[in-house]
Amino acid sequence: MFLDSVSWITMIEVPLFAALFRFVFKQKREAEEAAGLCKDALADFKLHVARNYVSVGYLKDVETRLTNHLLRIEKKLDDAGRRER
Repeated sequence: MFLDSVSWITMIEVPLFAALFRFVFKQKREAEEAAGLCKDALADFKLHVARNYVSVGYLKDVETRLTNHLLRIEKKLDDAGRRER
């Protein structure tokens, strides 16, 4: 009985678990590679959209609004710093 169990374990279960672990790690590696490829593809697509679908006028408008907003924030910080003194 004991010899049958040991034979079963060495001939069937050990190779089966080894194959299972190999399969799991292979799937994990392939999933990580696919995620990396998706990330690169998304970055390329964002760059493509930015280059081809955003007008120069819109970018200048955003830049102007952002600059004005930052200037207002800077002024508020300067005013707050003067009040503390």
